[in-house]
This record gives sequence, structure tokens and C-alpha cells, in this order.
Amino acid sequence: MKVLILGLSGSGKTTFAKPFSELIGGVHINADVVRASYDDWDFSLSGRIRQSVRMKHLADGVVMAGKIAVCDFICPTEEARRNFNADFTVWMDTIEKSNYEDTDNMFISPSVYDARFTKWIDQNQLFNYLDDGSLGTEVTQSYLRELMKKLSK
Repeated sequence: MKVLILGLSGSGKTTFAKPFSELIGGVHINADVVRASYDDWDFSLSGRIRQSVRMKHLADGVVMAGKIAVCDFICPTEEARRNFNADFTVWMDTIEKSNYEDTDNMFISPSVYDARFTKWIDQNQLFNYLDDGSLGTEVTQSYLRELMKKLSK
């Protein structure tokens, strides 16, 4: 399963994705770390499309290894989202604009997503929604959908 956590820079994607991936036994893939690994700091439209394909390939490898990939990146356009092809999409819609005007201008609000956060939820709030604070590694898509419904209220 590939989980995409998208939103503007500063919306809380990584802050949410890191503990969330640990919670569900997933592998966290952060776009900034990936960009640094490839020394690719091109934030043009073509650079962002290239990044979405790169993130897809990395996530697909995690899924082929039998794990859940939790990827956080801005993913600003519908084309980038189609390229990534997430099984589950979380939109961190917690800010109206970032510190990057070019990103804000390029970002198109997603028309399709599974969960949308319009206010920040911290790690303690996340764990409070769970009975024992751990889901283990046996996570089904339906359970993930139910969890996200609870969290995004």
C-alpha cells in the first residue's frame, strides 16, 4: 500500500508522516531526503513531475518488499498525483500559503483524497485515537480508512 501525505510546505506533512509511518509499521519516504540523495533541487513543474515519478519508484519498491510506503511531499499538481498513484491520499490542508510563492501558485487543491486535515493534529492526539497506541504491522486498507475518518473530523 502506498500512502501519500501531500500539502503545502509547512503544512505538517513530515511531522505527521514520521510518527504515523512508525505507528502502522510503514516505511517513511520524505521528499526532501530523496531530493538531497539525488542532488536535485529543481522545483520547476518538470522538476516536480520528475520528483513524483522518483517517489513512485521508491514507494513501489517498498510495497514490493511487502511494506506500507508512507510518502510525504508537496505533490502540487494532478499530474504529479496521477504519476505517484497512491492507494490512500491524505491532504494536509492546514495552511493557506507557504513561504514559497512559486509553490503556492503551482499547488492545485486535490479533487480526490481519502482524508483531509484542516487543522493540526499532534502525535499525542494521534495516539489518543488508538486503543493501545500501536497498530502493529497488520494494517488493512479498510482499517486505515476508518482511522483517517476519525482523525480528520
